[in-house]
Amino acid sequence: APTFAQEYDGDRNSEGERHGRGRARLPNGDTYEGEYEHGFRSGQGIYRFKNGAYYTGEYLQNKKHGRGIFFYPDGSKYEGDWVNDQRHGYGVYTYANGDTYTGEWSNHNRHGQGTYVYKDTGSKYVGGWANGIQEGQAELIHLNHRFKGRFLKGNPVGHGKYIFDIGCEQHGEYIQSEQNKGEEEGEEEEEDEPSLLAEPKWKASEITKLTLWTPHGENPPSP
Repeated sequence: APTFAQEYDGDRNSEGERHGRGRARLPNGDTYEGEYEHGFRSGQGIYRFKNGAYYTGEYLQNKKHGRGIFFYPDGSKYEGDWVNDQRHGYGVYTYANGDTYTGEWSNHNRHGQGTYVYKDTGSKYVGGWANGIQEGQAELIHLNHRFKGRFLKGNPVGHGKYIFDIGCEQHGEYIQSEQNKGEEEGEEEEEDEPSLLAEPKWKASEITKLTLWTPHGENPPSP
């Protein structure tokens, strides 16, 4: 047989298409074992890349689609929803350094509402994301205090407050500094974990007792 022919061992339909269960070795050395429909990987299957990565989950017409788990070469993994080969919907990403993101995805990026846990510090970001970056209303929860405010492009911005477990709050705002961080180029497949380094400077305005919650939301601190 010519060397470029794919090797296939499995069921076929009356038209000779791969249909049912089978296993295949692709020309690039990847392998697939699972379900086929009319010549396409469709249904449940396991796809192993020759770089050591593998995917186990649902397929639709050769694309990762439905629920599945992807194990990346760096030891990170994503478990959740896929649409048209992209992380899309709801899922959990465990990074190589032990950090985790649990929440919404769109077109392969963290997007929507999600929680990111930094394994080293135990700190937790709970809030909005846009195209992979921390953006929107959020809380950054540390060991004995937390910050509540708004984020833009991964940094806190504008008015917010620090809430301390000892029972007080510090109100203030973040002022943007002029310094620009260089854009980091990430691996094609693997997610970059966000950095905790924030450039903007915090300018405190006042310290108050803990503000009470009402059914309508939060009482502003009395001037």
